[in-house]
Amino acid sequence: MIATVEGRILARGTDSLVVGLGGLGIKVFVPADVLSTARPGDEIFLHTYLHVRETELALYGFAGDQELALFHLLLGVSGIGPKSALSILSAMPVDALHLAISQEQPGVLARVPGVGKKTAEKIVLELKDKIKTPAGVSPELAALSEADGEVIDALTALGYSIVEAQRAVQALPRDVTDVEERLRLALVSFGPF
Repeated sequence: MIATVEGRILARGTDSLVVGLGGLGIKVFVPADVLSTARPGDEIFLHTYLHVRETELALYGFAGDQELALFHLLLGVSGIGPKSALSILSAMPVDALHLAISQEQPGVLARVPGVGKKTAEKIVLELKDKIKTPAGVSPELAALSEADGEVIDALTALGYSIVEAQRAVQALPRDVTDVEERLRLALVSFGPF
């Protein structure tokens, strides 16, 4: 099994990197946070998972061992494959995922593209006892009201990532309860267009 990969980034795709190792170019699927900071020519170190099937070998890489551990846990949920697990890790930070699962907030997970309500509930049900609330993380991260959910849905429909949308909603004053006003304030927080 390939536990880690260290080398120079040769190319960057939409969901993967090609990492040069001793004359070979290894394609590694990575989450969005790794992809956003990776530049061809940079050195990179990734914790990896090798997915073996009859017709393919796919390598998945993560910046830290926490991401890899959560990826393994997600793979243990029935119906979640490596592409889905990678999509979930691309949409939300590890602390936010830990918090959503440990506080049994499937609605937060259901906002991840490709994860429906039933899948989110299954993830929470199967992982809630395996994941603890991370220390030093604000509980408000996962605790969203229905109005906040509508604002996040609207922001993601406008092209913002779920992480950007959640951060914008968390920064909104709690005394503003009207959905349209909360959406307006969230859009203002992103700055001028």
